[in-house]
Amino acid sequence: MDWLAATASLRARRVPGVIVTLAATRGHTPRNGGAKMVVSADDVWGTVGGGNLEATAISQARAMIANAASEPELVKLALNDKAPTEFGVQCCGGEVTMLLEPIPVVPSVAIFGMGHVGFELARILSRHDLELFVIDSRAEMLTDDRLADLAHGSARLHVRHAVAPESELPGLPPATHVLIMTHDHAEDIALCDSALRVDGLASIGLIGSQAKWARFHKKLLAEGHSEQELERIQTPIGIPGLIAKEPAAIAVSVAADLLLTFERASA
Repeated sequence: MDWLAATASLRARRVPGVIVTLAATRGHTPRNGGAKMVVSADDVWGTVGGGNLEATAISQARAMIANAASEPELVKLALNDKAPTEFGVQCCGGEVTMLLEPIPVVPSVAIFGMGHVGFELARILSRHDLELFVIDSRAEMLTDDRLADLAHGSARLHVRHAVAPESELPGLPPATHVLIMTHDHAEDIALCDSALRVDGLASIGLIGSQAKWARFHKKLLAEGHSEQELERIQTPIGIPGLIAKEPAAIAVSVAADLLLTFERASA
């Protein structure tokens, strides 16, 4: 597996890693500049030259993974028998500078309901580096033409048509943020009920009024959920105090609140 495929695999499996690149070389070195290697906590793909050079890179990369590092680091090594080493002597005679770039586990967001607010929210979130799931029971809301604007952003887009949207919940990545905003309150409450039964979700947000939540709260208690479990559902969603009701305004508020959540999680 080459470094590109390894990077894609780690991202798809939501496993952190580090790309190691020989950014600069001088004199005799075991690999030329540009050589790459990908490191995870328990695996390595590719090589930057073996020996102390490679072992040092792997050790530093795994320390970055353990510390959830988000910024690249530079490591410079001399390859001669006078240089201090930790993993054995290399006496090629040259010098290398390695760039270590984290491959983060990006946030995952699932929007259930691609109506006016859901679509505007998806447009905003598609511009960010994350896994974005858009799910609706109505196939016409998920056509390529309608979603064309989402495909050009930084997000990795996953489009799901499901007659019973709650069936998509168990297959979401761990620590996904779920936002429930369908066109049908019956779908919304089915999603709330099912989401509360799925372990490992990062958050559950429900769009709607206090009156809507009062009805849902009563029905969810009747379904056997405890008051403590119901506290997992955040409603209303978005920045507190916003009174605007335009779909784009609501979407901006919800997106801003999510971005703050991401920042707090990575702090």
